[in-house]
Amino acid sequence: MDIAKYMMTALLLSSVFGDMSSKKVVIIVIAATIATLIIGLFLVRNKPKLED
Repeated sequence: MDIAKYMMTALLLSSVFGDMSSKKVVIIVIAATIATLIIGLFLVRNKPKLED
C-alpha cells in the first residue's frame, strides 16, 4: 500500500512543479495506483484461522 501512496505523491508533485500535459501518463499512474492499492489490501486482509 505504500507503493500506491508514493505513486500518487509523485504524480501530485510532478503536476504541481512540472508540466503534466500528457493525459496518458496521468491515466497510467492512476490505474497503477489503484491496482497496487487493491493488491496490497488483498494481501493484508484478515484470513480466518483454521482450527485443527
